Amino acid sequence: MSIIVHLDRMLVERKMSLTDLADRVGITMANLSILKNNKAKAIRFSTLEALCRELACQPGDILKFEPQGEERREVANE
Repeated sequence: MSIIVHLDRMLVERKMSLTDLADRVGITMANLSILKNNKAKAIRFSTLEALCRELACQPGDILKFEPQGEERREVANE
């Protein structure tokens, strides 16, 4: 997957548990865990907004684009 989620890093920096964040954002632990472990296929803007609000960060602090394989070559050629 080309989008990497750095939720675990943000939790450590904010000294917050996954359980606390799930409660504050209003999503299940299971869904938050899927996101944290880079298994999610999508994220709603409302969820991303809630995460950023509770973690006092920007979307780019949580999400990162890392091209892989063919994508890496295309980005390098641009």
